[in-house]
Amino acid sequence: MHANTKTTTIAYFDRTAAVYNASHDGKFVRPMYRTVLEEALSLPWRDVLDIGCGNGNLLAALLEARPEAHYHGVDLSPNMAAEARRRLGDGVSIQVGDAEHLPCASASFDLLICNAVFHHCTAPETALAEMGRVLRPGGTLVLGDPTVPLLPLRALMNWGLSWGNSGDAHLYGKRELISLLERQGFVLRRWRRVNIKSFVLRAEKP
Repeated sequence: MHANTKTTTIAYFDRTAAVYNASHDGKFVRPMYRTVLEEALSLPWRDVLDIGCGNGNLLAALLEARPEAHYHGVDLSPNMAAEARRRLGDGVSIQVGDAEHLPCASASFDLLICNAVFHHCTAPETALAEMGRVLRPGGTLVLGDPTVPLLPLRALMNWGLSWGNSGDAHLYGKRELISLLERQGFVLRRWRRVNIKSFVLRAEKP
């Protein structure tokens, strides 16, 4: 059903990259930034990867708060990656890359950020396995995503996603996502509802 999801995702974000902050998606994710940053900045880390970094909004905020750290980003959309490179300069490594096949060495990062990206993953367990691979032992994943709070409504929404044009694959509830995390060896440390439509979690690789 979602055979063209990645192609659709790339095309959608390539189209909106230059105006992302003013787009519907840019406005939707903005309330999540504060919670993601609070979780990230409450932890010690030196090497961070933003998976689905978009135009670099979160990396720019982290860089301002901790300029001494090492910053990396990957995004499926070449145009989004180009926007991030223009914004962040040569001091931040930005690559075109897929969450399900991260172009990074194993055990490279203390912190992973994955905001408003996971619902695009067509192989979620593969994506989480990749996140676990590139995290160092004791490292942290901060993941934010949209949701629909009631299971019947979420099931209806998921049924209809195939006909969308933005590459959305699946919206998760709390139990479903925690089960996925645990199967890939992550331990949930915190779950925060940002609003009725989104959440941010913090999980650790033991």
